[in-house]
Amino acid sequence: MTLRTAWVKDRTGVVTQMHYARQGQITPEMAYVATREGLLPEAVRDEIAVGRLVIPANLRHVELEPAAVGNAVTCKINANIGNSALSSGAVEELEKLSVCLRYGADTVMDLSTGSDIHAIREAILRHCPVPVGTVPIYEAIEGVDDPLHLSADDLLGVIERQAEQGVDYMTVHVGVLREMMPLIERRITKIVSRGGALTAQWMLHHGKQNPLYERFDDLLAICRRFDVTLSLGDGLRPGCLHDATDAAQLAELRVLGELAERAWAQDVQVMIEGPGHVPMHQIQFNMEEQQRLCHGAPFYVLGPLVTDIAPGYDHITTAIGGALAGFYGAAMICYVTPKEHLGLPNADDVRQGIIAAKLAAHAADIARGKPGARDRDDAMARARYNFDWEAQFALALDPDRAREYRRETLGLDCSSEYCSMCGPKFCAMRLSHEVARWDAAAK
Repeated sequence: MTLRTAWVKDRTGVVTQMHYARQGQITPEMAYVATREGLLPEAVRDEIAVGRLVIPANLRHVELEPAAVGNAVTCKINANIGNSALSSGAVEELEKLSVCLRYGADTVMDLSTGSDIHAIREAILRHCPVPVGTVPIYEAIEGVDDPLHLSADDLLGVIERQAEQGVDYMTVHVGVLREMMPLIERRITKIVSRGGALTAQWMLHHGKQNPLYERFDDLLAICRRFDVTLSLGDGLRPGCLHDATDAAQLAELRVLGELAERAWAQDVQVMIEGPGHVPMHQIQFNMEEQQRLCHGAPFYVLGPLVTDIAPGYDHITTAIGGALAGFYGAAMICYVTPKEHLGLPNADDVRQGIIAAKLAAHAADIARGKPGARDRDDAMARARYNFDWEAQFALALDPDRAREYRRETLGLDCSSEYCSMCGPKFCAMRLSHEVARWDAAAK
């Protein structure tokens, strides 16, 4: 905390990472990220300058340990937490945050929609060393009696308060426009984004254009003052396979590409959010089309989910889609928990969602040949061959679960040269050791 406070205390005016990068400067955040990612600081700076990399790092989030999102670095994963109108408070959300940090979430979004949103987010920010994101329209809607009474000033006021509080990136559904509404008629699930649906309802009722689209320059002015990264939300993302890659989704994506350029002109960092539910054979096209239409801006995808029939197991279908999306160019994968479509996740659901997403991101990094991505896998292979159980636990994405399963059948004994699936007689690796010794003797 002390270090980051020192880093930012003298900054005034336009303070974004993109602003400094375009002036040729390497900020402490860039240097920190370069060390974490094994890159040259100049490479990080240059990627930020052209918009292909973001460091979500609000000046007010002094607890932050900076992280980067973009194709030049490792694939990241986000975990969503937050309360609802039906359940959960600050204690429960801090418990979820602890799980996020323990199991390796790279960023956390507070998607609270219930009571005490400001206080819950304050607690999260003050305990969180990773970037924190929000969807400001949730708090804005919670603060009015009727969602249709919300004004552009109300929404911008919430955005400014969240920026002052320290939120690092914000999802804004600024690309959902009135003229796109006829395009959803052929969809089965119409609009599944909460922010997208609220925006569409507001436009329909008032007969006006998206208020954030019309006030986009005012939004950018807030971001410039605090270095809030905009996550341009996919309010028309597909909510089922039938609706994937349709005219509505692509129309919004084109607008997001235009808005990214407008943000860059003001030195504001931008990510683009993406689908959603997408069958496997359409994932490559979606990733490549986003890169083309959005000029290489980092792509942050929800999954994507590759089938619609997995209630209770959507963290698995998401991991399948996420691995492919990461391979084809997604920079960050938003986790999905087993509770998706069913209810508010608890701490264990969060854990399962994180591990599934981490597996997808790691698999993508290996497939894309990221330097050092496979080192941990090779170390695991050696540990398995040498029956070094403690090393295996340490290298596992979820050491607690690995240790738990081992102990279920063999207790605390970590000296055996076999597991309970094969036992000593049928353990192929134990037999391989004997074969190796015989082969060495024969030579």
